[in-house]
Amino acid sequence: MTVAAAAEIAERYARLRDEVGPGVTVVVATKYVSLEDMGPLAEAGVEIVGENRAQDLQAKHAHYADAFRWHFIGHLQSNKAKVVNETCELVHSLSSDSAARRLTIPALLEVNLSGEGSKSGVEPEEIAAYVEGYPEIRGLMTMPPLADDPEASRPYFRQLRELAAEHELADLSMGTSQDYRVAVEEGATLVRVGELLFGASR
Repeated sequence: MTVAAAAEIAERYARLRDEVGPGVTVVVATKYVSLEDMGPLAEAGVEIVGENRAQDLQAKHAHYADAFRWHFIGHLQSNKAKVVNETCELVHSLSSDSAARRLTIPALLEVNLSGEGSKSGVEPEEIAAYVEGYPEIRGLMTMPPLADDPEASRPYFRQLRELAAEHELADLSMGTSQDYRVAVEEGATLVRVGELLFGASR
């Protein structure tokens, strides 16, 4: 995809950070941003980027290592944990014992609250065992079902917040370009925003 000019991204980024407030970390999702187009994001002052694929993470990190702080937000396969350990400060999408055993950095546990078979994530009743077994788990993440109305995400975000409180976990990664406002209202500490921030003006 084509990204906006750096000045426009910088303006949107500042506006978004003001909107969500200092207690919420904006993670810029760069799954569809090419290696070359990462440059305008760096120029715009974007601080944290989230990558979905280990291969893309490696390539982009090789070029822009110190320009950003790096998070991993895609499905984490255990055989990719080494790459993530070497490049990232946080994983949002831990969902297996095999990956957890290989991680050496902090992680958020992905919880499948929708019951959709196409989505990764552990069941709510599995959270306690993961938290007990892996002290690097700092919080929870979820992906609600796709919906046109952001309000449709609210019950899932609320349930995730309640689960985090129950297990005494501080961080909640929830909300994307479409429903981040609802996520923030429900207690998100990290939001994953992409095209809303850097998409070319139409």
